[in-house]
Amino acid sequence: MSPTLLTRFAAATLGCALLAVAPAAHAASPLDGKVFVVDLGPKGKPANEKDDVLTFGDGRFHSRFCDKYGFGTGTYAATADGGAIVFTTETVSESDGRLVWRGRIEGETIEGEIVHHRKPGLFNRNPAPRELWFKGRIRK
Repeated sequence: MSPTLLTRFAAATLGCALLAVAPAAHAASPLDGKVFVVDLGPKGKPANEKDDVLTFGDGRFHSRFCDKYGFGTGTYAATADGGAIVFTTETVSESDGRLVWRGRIEGETIEGEIVHHRKPGLFNRNPAPRELWFKGRIRK
């Protein structure tokens, strides 16, 4: 193969590869634009927070309740699981640590668990993670 032909072939192959990958990189998640209202509480106990608003948009997750503790938004991953969608995300607070969310959405319902990895402090250098649950419905 001549150098010119080889260069053209390589450029065409690379162009096709980029076209094949480009749509996947910009594909919107099936959760984008969805908003849920949930109750949450410590694992094994009743809800101690009512009507938190969970928002999915532009590949980001947000919990309104967690704003007061300094938690921001987090990138989420979602995959199909039969007729449901499962997701994971992590949100971080400078003052309070990080929250790892795992959830399942089936129809109009959402439920899951949160593991709160608390930030170490002066008197508690290795705090145990707290486990919480959440459950709710899509906001209409």
